[in-house]
Amino acid sequence: MTQVWTIPVHDSTRVRDARVAAEEASAHARLDAQRTAVAALVATELATNLLKHADGGRLLIDIDDRPGTGDRGTSVQLAALDHGPGILDVVLAMRDGYTTSEASLGAGLGTCLRISSAFDLYSTPRGTVAVARVDQRAGQEETRSAVSAGGINIPFAQAEHSGDAWSCARSGSRSTLMLADGLGHGAKAAQASSTAVDELHRVAHLPAAEILRHLHTALRPTRGAAVAVAQVDTDNGELDFAGVGNIGARLHTAGSWQHLISHPGIVGAHYPAAVPVRRLPWRPGSLLVLHSDGLPSRWAPPDDADLLVHAPAAIAATILRDASSAASPVRDDTCVAVLTSDRPVRRP
Repeated sequence: MTQVWTIPVHDSTRVRDARVAAEEASAHARLDAQRTAVAALVATELATNLLKHADGGRLLIDIDDRPGTGDRGTSVQLAALDHGPGILDVVLAMRDGYTTSEASLGAGLGTCLRISSAFDLYSTPRGTVAVARVDQRAGQEETRSAVSAGGINIPFAQAEHSGDAWSCARSGSRSTLMLADGLGHGAKAAQASSTAVDELHRVAHLPAAEILRHLHTALRPTRGAAVAVAQVDTDNGELDFAGVGNIGARLHTAGSWQHLISHPGIVGAHYPAAVPVRRLPWRPGSLLVLHSDGLPSRWAPPDDADLLVHAPAAIAATILRDASSAASPVRDDTCVAVLTSDRPVRRP
């Protein structure tokens, strides 16, 4: 089941909580002592930055299976989100060892970039998002594929498990992004969405409509879920989208956004007689966002072209952060997943 450590960072005691959570997540990911220490250091620095430079924020830590990355295996993802003033000089801030905080260990964001398996940072005057991933192998990930996927997940009321889950599976020229929202929230909702993830990796070689039908069968013993499947065939330059239930989808291509609509129903319970599959062009620079209904239905897609060239997980985290509002409190688990076409690797 999707386990997430949610740490609101608003006082110095939470920096220790961030380090402890990173160590717990590393144990679940079976990282060795050295890489566990790396994850703990990254968590400490990110939490310290939230406290000292942004007047607080949130640190989200979860386990990332990273399908399709070969022997890099399971990893720990750490995402820091804030609404602070942003970083005036990102280049300077990313220098190895640079820090302005007496509470910092002196590692700084540049060291986090160097020791993480992957790291991305997006900062504007509206705030900063930093996403790091630590797996068993040291050094930045070198592998590339025709598409890249990333996501962010926040359980309702800081619960241990989220009823939402996302995953990406690859088979030949097909890459399939799936997002599942188990009915309700809590352990039973998490069981339904986790079952969907497991089944996706067994049937990823099938077309999108067939994958959904297999998911329906697999989810019958559970309480069911809303599920969307987006499958990119890079050989043909096509995207097939099919969804059942209240999963939102937005496609950005050729400079504009468009909605992709899911069909009413519940996968595993009330499956419709026919699920329409929408086929669209998938071009260089295309980007797809899937999200559960924890995100406000009228969220505005980002209009900053600079954001759209960042890592998928950083894009997902920024969308989630900017869609939230104190006037509209979250009443469910929230998950955002992003799929992007291949492009030059952007370094902070």
